[in-house]
Amino acid sequence: MAATSGKAEWDVVITSEPSRPVLPRGVLVLGGLAATVIVIAGMRSAADILAPTFLALVLTILAHPMRRWLDAWMPSWASSLVCTVAIYALLLGLALAVVVSVARFATLLPEYTDEASQRIDDLTAWLTNAGVSQEQVEKVGSSFSLGQLGSFVGALLTELMGLVSNLFFILALVLFMTMDGGSFPRQLERARRARPALVDAVSDFARGTRRYLAVSTVFGLIVAVFDTIALALLGVPAPFLWGLLAFITNYIPNIGFVIGLIPPAILALLEGGPGLMLAVIAIYCVLNVVIQSVIQPKVVGDAVGLSTTLSFISLVFWAWVIGPLGALLAIPLTLFAKALLVDVDPTTRWMRPLISNKDDP
Repeated sequence: MAATSGKAEWDVVITSEPSRPVLPRGVLVLGGLAATVIVIAGMRSAADILAPTFLALVLTILAHPMRRWLDAWMPSWASSLVCTVAIYALLLGLALAVVVSVARFATLLPEYTDEASQRIDDLTAWLTNAGVSQEQVEKVGSSFSLGQLGSFVGALLTELMGLVSNLFFILALVLFMTMDGGSFPRQLERARRARPALVDAVSDFARGTRRYLAVSTVFGLIVAVFDTIALALLGVPAPFLWGLLAFITNYIPNIGFVIGLIPPAILALLEGGPGLMLAVIAIYCVLNVVIQSVIQPKVVGDAVGLSTTLSFISLVFWAWVIGPLGALLAIPLTLFAKALLVDVDPTTRWMRPLISNKDDP
């Protein structure tokens, strides 16, 4: 009996001893950082697949409310077909608008050869009067060439046309994802029994993505209308095209308006001189900076639960990781990462106040 009680007492002592981590905390942190670097390097190497796949996912999420409404009126295959056609039309329309904008800009530049030469002569004369040496003036004059700008625009157009192969890949992914979209809500409900936190996080990601796209579309329309009116009143060529470009670049957080500003500003310089160019820049800054860089990020942050600072950092990060599409998908990608790394785990939800400008309920 004594031996038995001694053994039991010994068992109690062993099981009551607190568990300790196998590795020191510093080693675990370094291991986590190393894993993060490996994951980021993997995403960069797979950017050609990752970026179009996520774009197809975002488009499918965008069309899901329409799919749910159509399911009440027609068979599942028919609603899948309608949603697929709608997404195809949207995607092809946006791609065509970008290509047409760049192509139109390239065709307009040769019409201003004489004006470009006059602007360069005015610039060199001003630099000479300002005391700049002749050698430096000649170097500056040779740097500004309409032919070089035209070559750059042509190369950009060729690069855009090269993205057609990715477009077909995206269209195929959209077709398959839309076909699977009918059963996805039922699959989520079955998964909720085992992993309710994961299902809630994925659902929040989908809702946040749709809210972001809705807010960006509304503000993009507002900016496009005002920019088009202003450019038309100033006499800048092709104002409707640049208004459409402003609408598309509005989906790039914080700096999208700068991309949309470049073509009309250059054409304004060639058409009416520095005064007209400065007028275009001033109007874009007043309209686009106030709306796109001040009001819209605040509204987007409130709608999706991301701070303005994090929205800008996400733009830089995702553009660096997966390329130009990363700039367009920066907010949805950040929402997806937040869902998987923060929302899904109760032990990491303390991070929510650090990445959001809303109080965590």
